[in-house]
Amino acid sequence: MNRETLIKNTVNKINKLPDSEIIEVSYFTDFLICKIEDQILTKGIEEVISKSKSFDFLNEEEDLYTVKDLKERYK
Repeated sequence: MNRETLIKNTVNKINKLPDSEIIEVSYFTDFLICKIEDQILTKGIEEVISKSKSFDFLNEEEDLYTVKDLKERYK
């Protein structure tokens, strides 16, 4: 089914519902829209953070010392 057919079928079904159930459908559509908006926002934040240098300190650093630098080894 294409988008237009799905929308028409859904509207026909909604028209058959009592008012109390239509309110539930409205709440559910609001929930779905908020969910999509949150996903878009989260993805945008992830992209900004991934391009940022703020968390570069978490990357592995080269070793400053080696075993050769030890004066005394732990036994």
